[in-house]
Parts: sequence; C-alpha cells; structure tokens
Amino acid sequence: MGKKKKKRAQLPFRLNILFLFVFLLFSGLILQLGVVQILNGEEAQDKINRTENTVSDIPVPRGKMYDRFGRLVLDNEPVRSITYTPPKRGASAEERLDLAEKLAEFIDIEDAEDEVRERDKKEYWYLLNQKESEDKLSAEEAEDMDVSEQYQAMLDRITDEELAEIEWDDSLLEVIAIKKELDAASELSPHIVKNENVTEEEYAQVSEHLNELTGIDATIDWNRISAVEGTFQDIIGNISTSERGIPSENLEYYLSRGYSRNDRVGTSGLEEQYESVLKGRKEQVEYITDSAGKIVSSEVVTEGQRGNDLMLSIDMELQQAVDKIAREELKTAIEMHPAKNKYMSDALVVMMNPQTGEVLAMSGQHYDRENDEYHNQSYRTLYDAHRPGSAVKGASVLAGLDSGVISPGTVINDTKIKIKDLEKSSYSSSIGHVDEVEALEKSSNVYMFHIAMRLGGEFNYHYGMNSITFNPESFTTMRNYFKQFGLGVETGIDYPYESTGYVGKEPQPGNLMDYAIGQYDTFTTMQLAQYVSTIANDGYRIRPRLVNEVRQPKAKKGELGPVIESFNTDVLNKIVMNEQYLDRVHKGFRKVFTQGTAANHGWAQYSEKYKVAGKTGTAENEVYKDGKKLADTENLSLVGYAPYDDPEVAFAIIVPNNGISNSQYDINHKIGTRIIGKYFELKEERDKEGVNSELSQSEEGEQEAEDKDE
Repeated sequence: MGKKKKKRAQLPFRLNILFLFVFLLFSGLILQLGVVQILNGEEAQDKINRTENTVSDIPVPRGKMYDRFGRLVLDNEPVRSITYTPPKRGASAEERLDLAEKLAEFIDIEDAEDEVRERDKKEYWYLLNQKESEDKLSAEEAEDMDVSEQYQAMLDRITDEELAEIEWDDSLLEVIAIKKELDAASELSPHIVKNENVTEEEYAQVSEHLNELTGIDATIDWNRISAVEGTFQDIIGNISTSERGIPSENLEYYLSRGYSRNDRVGTSGLEEQYESVLKGRKEQVEYITDSAGKIVSSEVVTEGQRGNDLMLSIDMELQQAVDKIAREELKTAIEMHPAKNKYMSDALVVMMNPQTGEVLAMSGQHYDRENDEYHNQSYRTLYDAHRPGSAVKGASVLAGLDSGVISPGTVINDTKIKIKDLEKSSYSSSIGHVDEVEALEKSSNVYMFHIAMRLGGEFNYHYGMNSITFNPESFTTMRNYFKQFGLGVETGIDYPYESTGYVGKEPQPGNLMDYAIGQYDTFTTMQLAQYVSTIANDGYRIRPRLVNEVRQPKAKKGELGPVIESFNTDVLNKIVMNEQYLDRVHKGFRKVFTQGTAANHGWAQYSEKYKVAGKTGTAENEVYKDGKKLADTENLSLVGYAPYDDPEVAFAIIVPNNGISNSQYDINHKIGTRIIGKYFELKEERDKEGVNSELSQSEEGEQEAEDKDE
C-alpha cells in the first residue's frame, strides 16, 4: 500500500473574498493614480499652480485750477497714507482682526474712542466668544431667519455685563477702529485706513513691515489746498473724503462710470461740475493672486495721469478786491445803523464780460449775527433770489416798445394812479411829464405802471376809475419779455445748481404793475448780471461761464499744458426787436449816471471817466419769521456796464433788507463805485505791463505750483 497524501490546508472562503476585495481596491487606486499622472497630470498641476490676474485702479491727483491769468487757485497737497487692499477671496473677520492687531503696533488712531460704537464692541466680543454667541439663538429661532438676521439677533443679546468683562482701553479701541476700516474695504481696491496726520515714523514703520501686514501698503494720497485762502472757495466746491468715498446718493451713478466705492469725487461747486475733467486717469495695477486668493505680485500696466487743469474766467486779483469791498461796505452799513439794519446780512456782487459771458468776479458776503462773523458765500449770487426794484425797468420799457403799447418818445405824466381802492405813485412827486428815456433816468414808477396797464388791455385809464380792462395773459406776455433777458429763467452758467427765483401766483392788475417795477417776482444777482449784459451787448444773451479752458497737466516746469478744450462765447438767444428800442434804453441808462438817480451817489468821478451806464433799484421787502411779519425793509440794487459805447464789464449788486432809506447810506452805490474803480485800475496796470503780462503771470503761477510740489 502506498503512502497516504498529506491534505493541503484550505483558506476559509470569507477570507478569500476579503483578499479579492482588497486586491480590487488597490487595483482601482493604482489605475486612478495612473489616470491622474498620465492623462490628467498636467491639468492637476495647473490647478495647484493656478494664479489669477486682476486689474485694480489706483487714484491719481486731481487737476488744478488757475485764474484767467494763469495764477494758481487750487492745488494738491501730498499726504502720507496707509491703505488696505483685501485679497480676492476676501478675508475672514478673524483674519482682519489679527491684521488690525498687528497694524496697531505701528500706527496711532486719534479719537478712536469716538470712532468705536457699541455695535463695534459687540462684534469684537462675538469674535472672541463665537460659541457663546451662537448658543444665544435656538435652532427653532434660527430657522425663520436669514444669516444677517441671525447675526443681528446674536449681537442684540450680548449684555452690558458681558461687554464689561473686557477692558476697553485705548490700545484695544485703536485695534477695533482699525478693523472697522479694514471691514469697509472693497475687494482688490485700496481703501484708506489712515491718511490724516500719518507721521514719518508711522509711515516708515509700516513700510518696513509690509511683508508681515498682508494687504497693507504705505502710499501717498492728496488733499486739495487753496492758494487763495479766504475767497471763492465755496464756488470751487468740495470733494468727498477718502474715508467716506462716493456719497451714497450718487453711488450707482459713479459705479456705472467705472468708479470705485472709495473714490473721492466732487460733491459741490466746480469740483462737481467738472468731475470728469478733474478726476484724471487712474493708474492700473495688475495683481497676481494664488489659489488661496493671496496677492503674490503686482505690476503697473497703465501709468496714471493726474486730472486735467481748469483755466477759470475769474480774475482772482479782482475777486479778492470785490470780496474786500463788499465786506467792508456791509460791515460799515450795519455798524452805522445797527438798530435799523438789524435784518441786513448780505451783499451780493457779480462782475462779468457782457460780450463773452466770462464771469470776472462773484462775491457773496454774509454776516452771521449769532456769532458776529463775516463769511464768503459767493454761491448766494446763484442761489438767493430777491426783489430787485427799479433795476429791471429797462426790460419793462423794451417790453412796452416791442409790444407797441408805447412808441419811442411816448410821453406820460407821472402823477398818482388811482383805480377804486388801488393807489400807486412814484417815489418822487416832481417827475412830471417824461418819455421812456427820461422815465429810466428819473426812475418813474408811473411810466412802468402805464406800460403794465396797456399790456393788460387798458389804454383809456383816467384817475379814479372803478375798474380797468385786464387780461391775465398779459402776465405771461410780460414775463416772456423778461425771460429773453435771463430774468426768471436759468442763466445756463456752468455750475451744478442755480435758482430761477420766485414766480408770483396772482395775475391781478396791481401785481403786474409791481412786476414792471421789480417788486413782485424775485431774481438772483447772476440773473440781473445777465440781464444788464444782454442790454449792454445789443440784445445778445450770452451764457455766463466760470471756466475758459481745459488744459492737460503741465508739459514741463514753468509752463501750462496744452489746451484740450476752449469754451467759446455761447449766445443763448438774440432779442428780436427794433435796434432803435435798445438805443433808447442805452440812452436812458447812460442818463441815470450822468444826471439821473445815480448821479448824486458818488459816481461823478467814475461815470464820465469810465462812461458808466445802468440802473438803480429799491424794492420794498418784508421780513417774516414763522409766518409772522417782523419788519418792512428795502432791497437795494444796482446794475450797469462800462464803457457804455463799447462795454467790456457789466455788474449787478443786491443788498437785501436794508432798514434805512437810500440817502442815509447808499451801500449799493458805494460798492458799485469802488468795484468799477478797481476794475479799471487793474486794467490800466496790466495795459502798462504790456501784451506779455498774461504769459508772465502764468509762468509765475506755475512756478509757485512747482515749488509746492517739490
């Protein structure tokens, strides 16, 4: 018998199944690794190494402003600035807090206590105690809230006792104030953390530790600085602060035009009107970020260029002189008669070239009684409308002549008008029989009343009538004539806002008579300047302007840049009427200053020498407060131009709420004589300097700017 074969040990079936499963699992892993390495290896590696390029805009200095002779008016002052640019993926609140703590080691935040609110403290407490904060809100409550509502609810439930657990010392408040600024930053857009009073030491410390401060940079920002402090600033206007950026009410408008939220923009005056010119071309920086969203490098792809410059129409030397004159005369009038002039607070003046529309000077002097201070508020010449009185009688006469209700040489006896209970007369009882020229010379109210009555349809007036014929549409007719001169409509000046004045709502005969002598509707000083300029300019109504040219930034030291755009004379309309009518008004306006209502008010040495023509005005004006009449006052006005045969300067003056009669202190004439005298004095000085005076002054102004930059 042979030997028996030894029986081989058998692995349990379940163990075989396990080995098979493990074998298949490893095979799958090896296969997947092969696919990744061989087929998708390059793509996977690209994902690991992937970076993203994003372009960000860096602000540049705004354009400068110069006066008509090239003298620097508004400049940029460089200031040290600390900025934060968040990563593209964003930064968590914890990361921003950590960054704020690091940055607080190098910079100080003034008035941090005032900047930090209770909500900011609660948000800080939340970051330190997130688990406790989340426990304050039940799951059932959270179901009915979105994320922001949940967060707000948790903050609301943080108690004063819990806040008191933290010592809110100055150093911690600085950290929280810095974090607030970091929180406000937009993605990949530099946000200013601090740019006021950044010391050299702070600037150097931050610069030295930039590698530790992710997203922080030490750069240069710019503030606007006036080269003519104390004058014209309100017309220049303001720009938004670097901390606030674009005002919320204009945010959508600017964002749609490529601005960033924290850009500084013009918010008033010429800064707002010419924002697109002054803003400049931003520097474009390309940021390269890694897959984690961190910035790994940056490169300037487009060089920035500061904004274009404005050459104003303003003669800054004349502007400063007019400010001084108006303020001195206003102060004198108030101090001489403090009781009677207790409601007088403004002196408003505009001077312009009637042939081109260039505004040479505009001054609004305002007296703040509460603080006993005088302020420059030139915007009042555009915003404040007043009854001008007889200054508008030139428009009334032309309306009468062109409508045919009077003819050249029509004589009317200046005697009291009485229609039932309505009585009206001129300021003087000795005017007598006058034609339209003499009516202007002697400022006959009655003559203008007759024009108004005839426009209304009454040609057969006699003293004591019970009623007169009156067509209410005559109000529209008269106002349409006035509008042709710029009275009651926008002048079109290059400025963000201007008033058109009050329009009376009661078309009654007496009111139309008052309208004809400037004692019903109200007008601004700029409207009056345009009106008298239209008469001076033989019926051409010119758009007033504050800017003559737009220039590129200077080409080299000591020079103004080339002209990009020049604003030519813009004729808004031409008065379509017989030139003889305008000649009659010119003649009447000239007589006002040679032998009429202005002749005895200090004009003797000016009216002949400079050939001044124009019209005086006094309007009754009531002062009200809370619906109660406080006093009856007078508005004093004066409009004119010179030389009358070839006008180069026109002016308008309004001094509202004078409490004394014109003869006691004729402030409108005192201002008028002095500003006309100053205008021609400066002109004579420049004529003596020769034809290169403007060039030399431009170079001088630009040299001053260069010195500031250096």
